[in-house]
Amino acid sequence: MRRERDNAASMYDEFERVADASEVPAGTSKAFAVGRFEVAVFNVGGTFYGLENCCPHQGGPLADGWLEGAQITCPWHAWCFDVRDGKMTLGDFARVPRFAVKELDGAILVRTEPEPYV
Repeated sequence: MRRERDNAASMYDEFERVADASEVPAGTSKAFAVGRFEVAVFNVGGTFYGLENCCPHQGGPLADGWLEGAQITCPWHAWCFDVRDGKMTLGDFARVPRFAVKELDGAILVRTEPEPYV
């Protein structure tokens, strides 16, 4: 049992390098293939956040949306989400899976699996 937990924990802790930090300037976003997901990485004032690049409404590409502060607006039907937690800003009935992102030595690293919902 412990071995299964350790394997699950190590899989969860895997990060992939996706880009240099300079490739996603403040106030912008860009999509990257990360493991089996496409992840939108957002730069909000120098802090990077990651969400699955798929709006739960009809699959619009969130990285192509409009980023205002920490809010991303889907380019297809204007659903809005907070990039810090993936929650819809107009109500609590939709959420986008969130990915841990870190910057290390000028590189953007994204966890290969989404964070659990809290």
